Amino acid sequence: MKIERELMRGAGPVAVLKLLEGGRMYGYEIVAALAERSDGVLAMGQSTLYPMLYNLEAQGLVRSERVRSESGRQRKYYALTAQGKKRLAHDTAQWEAVSAAMSALGILTSCAALNINVTNWDAANWDAVTQSSTNGPAVAWGGTA
Repeated sequence: MKIERELMRGAGPVAVLKLLEGGRMYGYEIVAALAERSDGVLAMGQSTLYPMLYNLEAQGLVRSERVRSESGRQRKYYALTAQGKKRLAHDTAQWEAVSAAMSALGILTSCAALNINVTNWDAANWDAVTQSSTNGPAVAWGGTA
C-alpha cells in the first residue's frame, strides 16, 4: 500500500529522523531501509528523499558529511543532530497521540493492546496481525508499543 502524498509529507520526515537515530546513513541506505522496514508503505524514491534531507538539514535537524569509501567513491552521509533528536521525540509523541486517537475511534487497533513489540517488525508479523485483527491492521507510529 502506498501512502497518499499529504500523509507522507508528515510521516516521511519523522521516519527518516527515526532511521538516523540508529546512526549515520547515506541516501540509498535510507531509501532501502524505509522500504524494507515499512514493508513498502513508506517507500520513497531518491527524488523525494533528497529534497526532504536538504530541508531537514536546513532546519538543523540532520547534518551531512562526505566520506570517501575504500573503493574511492564519495558518499554523503546524514546524521541526526541534537536538535533533530528533540524534534524526533516531539514528533513521536504527536504520532503516538494521533495513533491513540485513531484507536479510540476504532480506526486502528493499538499494537500495545494486542501486546505486539514492533522493535523488529517484519512482513510476517504484519500479515499475522492484519489477518487476526477484527478492527483492521495495526499501525504503530514511532516504533514503540
